[in-house]
Amino acid sequence: MDENCPEVLIFCLFVQKSEANLDPITDIFRTMHVTAFGLHRLEATAPWGVIQEKQTEEKVTPSDKTISPTDLAHFAMLSRGNCWLSVEGTPEPIPLTGGDCFLLAQGTSIVLRDSPRTRPRWSFREIGAKANGNVAHYGGGGAPTTIVCGSLSFDRASLKPITQLLPSFILIKADQARTLALHITMQALASEMAEQAPGSEVVATRLAEVLFIQALRAHIASGVPEWRNKGWLRAIFDPQMGTALSAIHDRVNTPWTVESLAEAAGMSRSAFAARFKELLGQTPLEYNGVADAEGDAVTRTA
Repeated sequence: MDENCPEVLIFCLFVQKSEANLDPITDIFRTMHVTAFGLHRLEATAPWGVIQEKQTEEKVTPSDKTISPTDLAHFAMLSRGNCWLSVEGTPEPIPLTGGDCFLLAQGTSIVLRDSPRTRPRWSFREIGAKANGNVAHYGGGGAPTTIVCGSLSFDRASLKPITQLLPSFILIKADQARTLALHITMQALASEMAEQAPGSEVVATRLAEVLFIQALRAHIASGVPEWRNKGWLRAIFDPQMGTALSAIHDRVNTPWTVESLAEAAGMSRSAFAARFKELLGQTPLEYNGVADAEGDAVTRTA
């Protein structure tokens, strides 16, 4: 075939792209699949206050299918007005302004309100039950605030790596890096939910995956040091463990052993095994088995 043929060039570009190295975070993004989501808009007027408590189950699908909260991540964006956010484990309330976003992991309790002095009288579940379509109205008729919020549910294969990757709380301020793309995705997602055109559910599910990835990318770009010092993420940014994890995810078909991974990390076998277990809570071979399974899942769905 003519090497100048467009079809050949396109194929070559595809091959080059498919052979690119995968870092562990990209590998998790690649294997992640959203299975359900719910999106709502809260139109609140002061005084107002709502609470999200730990629950035994959460309804997130149009068919009212109940899903364990361990399967969920919650997100919200303040599109108008100002409010205060109180997060479980954070001593002081956080002021939010237009364009600020936050992402919550499994079962994290929060309170949103117009003032730190306002007591929350309703839960998100109760307000959602009173919503007209996807829009809920609540409050005392004062200063208005608009919040777009929702929940994501992930398939079982995605749960463990997402749990390892996602901190309990991520705050993304409007002036942070990468927030413009996140805002555009949120607007597109809200539009798809409102119009309900043919294929809207499929498009909205894909956009929900993009939104989640963009939120994490914006958080990574923020350079916040605390989240890098926990578990799997701490291992990713450890020079030696990060090298070993990148090798596992980049070459999932390689028959890795503890010895070969330790060599890749530049450590002795015993020191590597102990450090790996300390940071990730499992042995190198147990972790490699999970990575192999994720790679197989991607191959089956490609």
